[in-house]
Formats: sequence, C-alpha cells, structure tokens
Amino acid sequence: MTVCAATNNPGKLRELRRILERLGYRVQSLRELGIALDPEETGATFAENAALKAAAFCAASGLPTVADDSGLCVAALSGAPGVFSARYAGTHGDDDANNQKLLRALRDVPAGARGAKFVSAVCFRLPDGRQLLVEGECPGTVAFDLRGENGFGYDPLFVPDAVGVPGGGTRPNTARRSYAQLADAEKDAISHRGCALARLAEELPGFLGGRQ
Repeated sequence: MTVCAATNNPGKLRELRRILERLGYRVQSLRELGIALDPEETGATFAENAALKAAAFCAASGLPTVADDSGLCVAALSGAPGVFSARYAGTHGDDDANNQKLLRALRDVPAGARGAKFVSAVCFRLPDGRQLLVEGECPGTVAFDLRGENGFGYDPLFVPDAVGVPGGGTRPNTARRSYAQLADAEKDAISHRGCALARLAEELPGFLGGRQ
C-alpha cells in the first residue's frame, strides 16, 4: 500500500519513512506528491491535531494518509510544552529557540524532578473518511544541556529511560544518552513515534478488513 506521509518536518518525514517502509508500506512525501499545504493545528490534544492533519492531507493527496502530532510533556511544567511543543518559543519549528526556552524554564529544577515523556498520536485515514487513531509514549527526563546531533526538535534534551538493543527488546539507558545520541534502531525501538506506529501496524489489518 502507498501512503502519504503528512508532514512538512524533514526530521519527522525521515523517521516516518524509515519506520513505515520497514513495516512494508511505500511512503510518498508531500514534496513528491506536489502538495503545498500547512493546516492549522487547532486541536486541544495530540489526537485531535493528528486527525486534523490526516483529513487535510488525505483530501489533498487522495491516498491513505498517516499523520502524526507529537510533543514533549514535562511534569514540572504541568505538561507543557505539550501540544504547543513545535511553537513553544513563538515561531513554529524553531528548534533552537524551543530548546533554549525549555532550559530556561527548568533552570532551577533539580535532576530528580525533571521527569518528562514524549507523546505521539498517529492517525491513519482512508479517502472514504474512515480513520484509525493510536498513541505511543516514551518516558524519560530532560537533560541540563544539549547532547548529540542525530535528531531534531527536543531530541538533544530528552533522555529516555530505555534504549533499543540489536535483535529486539530494550535495556535501561544507564549511559543517560539523549534521543539525539542514539542510533536509529536504538531510538525506533523505544520512541513515542515508533511505539505508536508499531501499535498502528498491529491494528491496521483489522481496520482495513483485508484491504491492502
């Protein structure tokens, strides 16, 4: 099945393509489909925003569409930045500004109180209007400084509790490496988006009813 990856974020596109193609789907990007669209994310939850984006890009592409809305929820900030993660500092997609604002907000928060989780809501929508929503989470903490370059968004600040291991499974992240310090396979096995897409893969056959 060919699906439209409904994102304008290059980092998120690489991750969606990598995981979905591993699951056996052919992925078309918005650029490849010639779609220039940036729907407003007005939802109050990740799931609402994922559904909004899936509907807009499915209508534009005419293809089954996978849309994700995700963000970082920090306990000490009452769940912020949450659904505003991409525009936390005011400008959508300004990773540097978002990370610096987060560090300032947590300046006086000690190591033991910097718990956080990444959350991903993924919506798979068909042109006939049916849709499937799933969610995934990854628990961890927020570091005191940026670490690593293999990531985007808040990846250099987020330290997951576990990492993936070769051949499957996970182990505790005793080295305290950030998302951005992990190899792709180590991250995909435990990431919020990886968990959401794995759940999607489990539920899709029943949802599609044999349609491929």
